Amino acid sequence: MSLPVSDDPLDLDRQVCFPLYAASNLLARLYRPVLADLGLTYPQYLVMLVLWKHAPQTVGSLGEALYLDSGTLTPLLKRMEQAGLIQRARDPQDERRVQIDLTPEGRVLRASAETVPATLVAGLSITEGEIVGLRDQVRALVGIIHGSLVERS
Repeated sequence: MSLPVSDDPLDLDRQVCFPLYAASNLLARLYRPVLADLGLTYPQYLVMLVLWKHAPQTVGSLGEALYLDSGTLTPLLKRMEQAGLIQRARDPQDERRVQIDLTPEGRVLRASAETVPATLVAGLSITEGEIVGLRDQVRALVGIIHGSLVERS
């Protein structure tokens, strides 16, 4: 049973942003203990997911993949470099660009991280089909919002 929604346009229950924000925060909290065992934070895990799929990457391409600006990404990458997970180097083709690559330690960590998705799903009372459906809907929403932001800039 759902509660009636107020006519007030500023009612929290009417906002599409709040349930997405809350879900994002709760998911990050769910990931935290699992990723702590790997020595990763949630944002670091996202960077590693991109690099495990295809490395090296430029800082710009990582930012595009994760919807992060360089001001947010650069300190994150510095911490990951200090932790020995990645290495940063100037692109020999274009000195203005910085390439990010996995270190051997970063590559090895992938095997341990392969259990993360199943571990998280095991704690939720939701089917794999529901997860896939939600993921696809949220991905479509991200595309719509990103497209709108690109049009406005």
